[in-house]
Amino acid sequence: MQTYARQPVSFTHGEGPWLWDTGGKRYLDALGGIAVCGLGHAHPAVTAALCEQASKLLHTSNLYGIEWQSRLADRLSALSGMDRVFFSNSGAEANETAIKIARLYGHARGINAPNIIVMQGSFHGRTMATLSATGNRKVQAGFEPLVQGFVRAPYNDLEAVRAIAANDPSVVAILVEPVQGEGGIVIPDADYLNGLREICDANDWLLMLDEIQTGMGRSGKWFAFQHNDITPDVMTLAKALGNGVPIGACLAHGAAAEVLTPGTHGSTFGGNPLACRAACAVVETLDQDGLVAKAAATGEFMQTALGQRLADLHGVREVRGMGMLLAIELDRPCGELVTQALQAGLLINVTAERVVRLLPPLIIAREQAETIVNTVADLIEAFLNTDN
Repeated sequence: MQTYARQPVSFTHGEGPWLWDTGGKRYLDALGGIAVCGLGHAHPAVTAALCEQASKLLHTSNLYGIEWQSRLADRLSALSGMDRVFFSNSGAEANETAIKIARLYGHARGINAPNIIVMQGSFHGRTMATLSATGNRKVQAGFEPLVQGFVRAPYNDLEAVRAIAANDPSVVAILVEPVQGEGGIVIPDADYLNGLREICDANDWLLMLDEIQTGMGRSGKWFAFQHNDITPDVMTLAKALGNGVPIGACLAHGAAAEVLTPGTHGSTFGGNPLACRAACAVVETLDQDGLVAKAAATGEFMQTALGQRLADLHGVREVRGMGMLLAIELDRPCGELVTQALQAGLLINVTAERVVRLLPPLIIAREQAETIVNTVADLIEAFLNTDN
């Protein structure tokens, strides 16, 4: 079905941060499969884990214990401070789980029509519930009637959330991205998550963080909420968790971890041995190779270098980032930069029409980071000069 406006290229293989197309041309991947391939392509640890597990056991169903699922749950819980994990196949499914937790939590409190606060400019998925939660009208258009139960607030506006708290007794949770990814790498005030945590505590709400794009080291911490020294009640993961193998996770803490009981939720393929074995290899590699700290250092270098290169260029509104979540916001639509970068052997993305988004693998070397910076800066400079 015609659901993608694809670029005119197809890749045959990859290694580290590099991809090769059908004609043998090499590309530097500064998009990482949209924040999926944190370890780059064909990482030997993930490859070995997949091959070994595929030769032993792919699937048994969740009617039985799954050793690698338990190992992964233990590791993620230890890293995050959360208590329990439900495994799914995607980020949208992980967010569906979070929404179901919030609704069950609300009903247990006697609220017949529980509401969840969601933010303008957000993106949570394309299932009916998650696109309804998403704060982007383009994602929702044509799919009405939307799922009810969501109250919208401006992102990075604590007073707006406090106003809702004072006037809507049906609210039971907040669902929010620590950094808005699809919305353009929008980074809130440093104390925003702390303020939301305080509001949730004061109102007995659940704080639910969508870390599907920010998690697994990309922000320079294992999880972006760790920059704020808080613990959410619910957190969702996917993307980089499997480095390309489909897997999602919904983690819960405290009372939220006890909401789901046998029969209230499930997944045929979620948490299968193959996906969990791959994710365990990802976690182990991130830890052993010090890639979370490297993401913080490399991201800081790239943000500073891009800022210096583009500082005096008319048309550049802002260079911003957190770890390896990097963005250059222009004052005009710039989608054609994606094709221009492709021709130059670089994979990038433009989101929110005017934001060049960079999500390189966490494994990139300094030389490769410099190549990304210089190529992107050259392209933007040429684009703005031509456009003027």
